[in-house]
Amino acid sequence: MFSYEHIIPIEKKSKIPVYRQIAISIINAIRNGIFKPGTHLPSSRELAKTLCVHRKTVIAAYEELNTQDWIVIIPRKHVAVSQYIPLLKPQKWDEETITSSYGHEFKLPFDTVNENLNEETISTALDIIIDDGYPDVRLSPIDELLKTYRSLTYRKYGIKNANKGTTQGTLKLRDELVNYLSETRGLNISAANILITHGAQMSIYLSAHLLLNPTSSIIVGKPNYPIANMAFERTGAKLIEVDVDEYGIDTDKIEAICEKTKINAVYVIPHHHYPTTVTLSVARRMKLLELSKQFSFAIIEDDYDYDYHYTSSPYLPLASANHNGNIIYIGSFSKILDPSIRIGFMVAPANFIVQCTALRKVIDFGGDGYMQNSLATLINEGELKRHLKKAKKCYLKRRDYLDQLLNEHLAKYISYTLPTGGMAIWIKLNPDFPVEAMTKYNLKINRLDSAQNAFRFGFASLDEKELEMTVKALKENILSIENTL
Repeated sequence: MFSYEHIIPIEKKSKIPVYRQIAISIINAIRNGIFKPGTHLPSSRELAKTLCVHRKTVIAAYEELNTQDWIVIIPRKHVAVSQYIPLLKPQKWDEETITSSYGHEFKLPFDTVNENLNEETISTALDIIIDDGYPDVRLSPIDELLKTYRSLTYRKYGIKNANKGTTQGTLKLRDELVNYLSETRGLNISAANILITHGAQMSIYLSAHLLLNPTSSIIVGKPNYPIANMAFERTGAKLIEVDVDEYGIDTDKIEAICEKTKINAVYVIPHHHYPTTVTLSVARRMKLLELSKQFSFAIIEDDYDYDYHYTSSPYLPLASANHNGNIIYIGSFSKILDPSIRIGFMVAPANFIVQCTALRKVIDFGGDGYMQNSLATLINEGELKRHLKKAKKCYLKRRDYLDQLLNEHLAKYISYTLPTGGMAIWIKLNPDFPVEAMTKYNLKINRLDSAQNAFRFGFASLDEKELEMTVKALKENILSIENTL
């Protein structure tokens, strides 16, 4: 005699309707060989009484099973498992197996990804968060963007054009970027040279998988953007680290490596290096361009926060120079608008963009056409320029106020160089204060580096009161460590 209350467990709090739970449990019992072909099941009245549910619930479950050919219902006689079900060897009854197949781990061979990147920190509402350099969404023209988005969804031509060419990016946005990147960065390009992506990381990933393979070598800075390193390592390529000092990545060391080893690419963040925020000097920029020509390697130029430079006009990107098409230029609007708005772009020779578009199609058929066309409108109407002008003024004020607070409260515990731009300060702690211990008292740091004993302090997203609270929390953590010394 079957113990139906154990074979068919009912979870009243489950989002799955009870009749579906009954049907699923009976299917699993058949699959597990507990109910063999031809086995008679209880009548709807009997099973309802056993499970303490309404009879109509059991009838609904039986009807579904009958429709799917798991059981046969002979009116006024019996309900039985279909004779056409293969005879299966009974397995030991296991409640977890019957109720949740995904409660198990995946035991077949599969590749794994290292997740210990310390990029994001899960927090509670009470936590003080030090991000690694996010824009202040409260200043962002999100309302204008969404207003345009909504208007496009109501217009015939907006609906008609929303899904056109989104694998490479809508033509409207790419055309606007041709003018925008020419005016702001000195890039002489056409729409065919642009691929719109879901943020800078997708551009890095696509570039890596077209340029690199297990026989390749790529040079990166040390320290470097860890997720970029992961993208390069996933190709099987050899990662060669070159020190980053106050003048940026050391191009003399790059030259020495190139003389001994075939280098396929150099990944560089020349404007505000991540995580250290240093800017690549003019002399090293020129040398890197010459080395690229001399040794025939590609330069992947990640210019994620070009628009934020405070002391002068920003350096023009490497991509604006004469480079014979060797530079893949990467940018993002996430640092301007909102980290959750994933719109980035890649600029490269047209034949490379064609292949990146084809590869992107394998994993992601296209982007949000409405959002891309809304951003194009924002650029065309000058709203983006107006926002950047306002944001730069605000972020400069916040950078200087943070500098004042750090000098006033933490000068004897830390060292840093005030960056000329960007949205974060790279802060090094004195050796007696390990950076890993700086996450107590409701303080969360999104980007810290144990090897450097340093962390990024993103100031752009915090107003003056929030900066004061955050520095106070840092001081409390440091003092607690000091008391244990």
